[in-house]
Amino acid sequence: MLVDSPPEQRAETAPAPPNRRAIRTLGLLVSVVILMLVALASIAIGAKELPLDQVWHGLFHDTGSYGDVVVDERLSRTVLGLLAGAALGLSGAVLQALTRNPLADPGLLGINAGASAAVVTAITYFGVSTLDGYVWFAFVGAAVVGALVWFLGGSRGATPVRLALAGTAISAALYGYLQAVMITDGAALNKWRFWTVGSLASANDSTITQVLPFIAAGTLLALCLARPLNAVAMGDDTARALGANLGRTRALSMLAAVVLCGAATAACGPIAFVGLMVPHVVRSFTGPDLRWILPYATVLSPVLLLGADVLGRIVARPSELQVGIVTAIIGGPVFILLVRRRRTAQL
Repeated sequence: MLVDSPPEQRAETAPAPPNRRAIRTLGLLVSVVILMLVALASIAIGAKELPLDQVWHGLFHDTGSYGDVVVDERLSRTVLGLLAGAALGLSGAVLQALTRNPLADPGLLGINAGASAAVVTAITYFGVSTLDGYVWFAFVGAAVVGALVWFLGGSRGATPVRLALAGTAISAALYGYLQAVMITDGAALNKWRFWTVGSLASANDSTITQVLPFIAAGTLLALCLARPLNAVAMGDDTARALGANLGRTRALSMLAAVVLCGAATAACGPIAFVGLMVPHVVRSFTGPDLRWILPYATVLSPVLLLGADVLGRIVARPSELQVGIVTAIIGGPVFILLVRRRRTAQL
């Protein structure tokens, strides 16, 4: 169900006063520093305890087994977490602006369902059993569903309500397909369940190389859409009055969201709540201006994803909890809190 944009979002976004702009800029720089610290923690902390000096030597001198653990496992895992976190947060922020629903996330338009259905198809009917094989099937599945949602939603005449309804209907159909395949093929279920939980543990250079161009292109496109999305977020009539091209802006926004979320989901599996929580929290202190929401979401979403991944390695030593489980545990209560706060604000 769509939620109307708040009154302050329906007003034209005015340039921020100099002091407020400076505070936002400083906050963004602080967020970058926090991200760097979390990334360093992701490299230094793992299910296997290593002294910091061994981590250092393994990172820069590749000393035997330490180099294997730090470079081949933790460094690749951290880089993928940075990319996937930024992609999920940015796609969530774009979709929230596109649908004018602050509680929207990439799953609203069926992107996660499309990727999941494609992976199950690859496992069941094509015998694919490696992450490198899953990546392309998942990405194509997400892209096909994104295009289908756009078509069913009315293409250039699409509205937030039509897009949400089309995404919900397609997601329901695809999850029905998933359940049917899982019931009839136990082997496919065993393979798929490891991918669908959402994890950074299988990160490698090949996966990063495959998704990096898509995430880079999607990020650039999304950031360039900040100004026209500001107009769209105010409502169709206001956007037209401001000279925004609604059809083009929605089409490019859908493309950016599908590319970003599709690439992240293909590499890590479906990870919930990152695309929902971070843009919503960011909006609470930046205001509705997407010129600030999008950069903040790009920086802070990897903080959440990598932080959850590090937490998952610590709490279950010598094993670990997958990052998708940790974000769900964190995200559930936060989501309830966000809904209650919004309901209270509307009373």
